[in-house]
Parts: sequence; C-alpha cells; structure tokens
Amino acid sequence: MMSRTSQAPNECDSSKSSIVASRPRLWETASAMSKQKDNGTPAVRHPGQKISLKFLADHLGLSPATVSLVMNRSAVADSIPKATQDQIFAAAHKFNYRPNFLARSLRTQRTFTIGVIVPEVSEGYETLVLSGIEEHLLREGYFYFVASHHHKPDLIDEYPKLLLARSVEGLIAVDTPWQHDLSIPVVAVSGHNEMQGVTNIMLDHRRAAELALEHLFKLGHRRVAFIKGQEFSSDTEARWDAIVQAATKLGLTIHAKLTTQLLGDVPSPDLGYQVTRRLLAKHEPFSAMFAFNDISAIGAIRALREKGLRVPEDVSVVGFDDIQSAAYQNPGLTTVRQPLRKMGRIAAETVLRRITRDGMDYPKQITVEPELVVRESTCKAGRANVAKSRFRKDC
Repeated sequence: MMSRTSQAPNECDSSKSSIVASRPRLWETASAMSKQKDNGTPAVRHPGQKISLKFLADHLGLSPATVSLVMNRSAVADSIPKATQDQIFAAAHKFNYRPNFLARSLRTQRTFTIGVIVPEVSEGYETLVLSGIEEHLLREGYFYFVASHHHKPDLIDEYPKLLLARSVEGLIAVDTPWQHDLSIPVVAVSGHNEMQGVTNIMLDHRRAAELALEHLFKLGHRRVAFIKGQEFSSDTEARWDAIVQAATKLGLTIHAKLTTQLLGDVPSPDLGYQVTRRLLAKHEPFSAMFAFNDISAIGAIRALREKGLRVPEDVSVVGFDDIQSAAYQNPGLTTVRQPLRKMGRIAAETVLRRITRDGMDYPKQITVEPELVVRESTCKAGRANVAKSRFRKDC
C-alpha cells in the first residue's frame, strides 16, 4: 500500500532553496502550527461562497496545514492540542465543511474504505455489532461497504474478492466462516479459525456458559433444556463445548431428549418457537431452558405459553446476546450479555490500527468478557411438581 512521506530538504542544492523555504514543514511543533495569526481577523463568509480549507483556516486564525491535519485525522494531528482540534471540528460543523475526499485519496494513494461482511442485517447480533463498527469508522473519517451473504457459500467466497476489487483497505467479517488469505488486514468478529493476517475477536464462551448455568443451578434447576445454534453459526460449536464443560463442572446432567438445535437461516423467533414445540412434544419435563440467542428464546417463550407453561413460574428461560428488545419482553429476558457494540468498535479500531501500522505485529486474538443480566424470566424451581404435571400428554 502506497503512502506519501515527507523528506527533509536537500541543503546542498542552492537552486531549490527558495522553493524549499516556502513549503510548510510537517515537523513543526503543534504549538507553532496552531498559533493564531497576529494580524488576522476571522474570515467572513459571503452569500454563495464555497467553503474551502483556506477559508476555515482564515476564520480560525490557524495554519491551513494545521486544519488539514486535523480534518483528515492524520497521525500527526495527535500532537495538536485537543482544544485546537475541538475548535476546528466545531467550525467545520458550523460551516458544513467537509474535506475533499477525492483530493485526499489522490494525495495519499488511499481509499479510506473498509469492507464489512455479515450474514444479514436484521434485529439482533449483527445490527449491534454493525453499530459499533459504524460509530468508530465514521468518527475516523472512513467509508464502508456492507455485504450480506445469507449463509450462502458462493457469496461467502465471492464477496471478499468483490470488496478487494473496490479497493477496500481492510475487511471485517462478522459471524462469517473465514478461510481466505487476503493481502489486506482482516478482523473476524466471532472468528474461531487461526489464520495468517486475521485478528479474531471472540467472547469468553467458557465464562458465558458458567454464568448462565451457575445462575440456574443456584435457583435449584436440575433438568435444563438446551437450544443449540445452527450448524453454520461461527459460535455454535465453541459455545456448546463450553456448556458441556460448565455442566460437568456443576454436576448437571445434559439430557439428549432435552437438547434441540435451531434449523433454518432466518433470524426470526419462529425458529425458537418451532424447536420448542418439537421439544415439548416429547413430554419430557424440564424446569429451565438455555437458548442459543435471545431471538430463539423469545420464540421459545411463546411455545411454552401455548402449552400452558408459565415463564418463569413453571419454566425459567435464559437467552444470549442481550439484544435491545430483551429488556422489553414480558417477562423481561434474563440473558448472557455479549458486548456486541463494543466488539464492533474493537473490530473497527483494530483494522484501522493495522492499516496505519502496516508491517507491525498485530494481535491474533482479542477476547471480551460476558455479563449475566438477570431479569424476570428466571426464578427458583419451587413449583417443580406443578410444572411436571403440565408436561403430561393430556395437557
């Protein structure tokens, strides 16, 4: 990737001395660059006048070089006082000034564009991760493309190539199986494959499983039903392995008849609703359920209620992710919170850091911690006998 660097003038070449002297020195100190002009007054905008970088600099009484470094978020801008940076951004907002993106790209030989690949954009996991990615990229002056593959292998294979053809400088894959070897930095959210050039951002699934099962175990639940994720989900295998380990540690038996798996690739509560109906049809009693995600937990609660089972009096339900609507369900959903927005932000920060520090060492894995959010969908297993009677075939 090409980048333009400043070079010190050649003092031995006297024929170029006048030209060199007129060039702004990028190695000037921040205080000198941000010093206001002694004989200047704030520039006045005339009706219809196009706002240029020079106008903004004259208005602020600052060097155009200082304004340019701040507006283009150059690494050198870190040495400029924050108060000066805030003053520049405030003036840019006031006059609705935006840097010339084309000129910036031509000057730096960069596109300032990131590619983001997701299964699809819908309520839940992907939306929250995307919001964290977007927040950071926009703040840093980057544009981004989003491509949804809907779990189709041909699209998962083709999209990275298409994004590379559009000159993205880095790529973020969200809950997407990754087997590509690319020439640009890649960050995989919920990535579990160790590959050259890829930074995986993942949840501590072991701790997540412990939080959920310990909560149910302390409430007295011993027969727990489980909804596993779809086979194609990046987290399914890692999370289930963690659940098995946590259950073994607690002495909690996992019953095959109380274990089911989501089918289908539509992010809808209907998936959880359907598998729970099939589970209830086995007439195997359970006092608690741990769902793969909040969306499936919402559907499961509907199926339980249709069977005449109350949540949480008869069956406690725990979800996963803590999507925005989890707190507003009836009852409010107890869930294991993934810091999804934070994971998106970390992904964006990491890919930009790797772009600007090309060739330097990068983290292979970044682990984030889960949190148990207890709401009204779980309670003590004090009505086991009543609940058990509701599972009879004649209910």
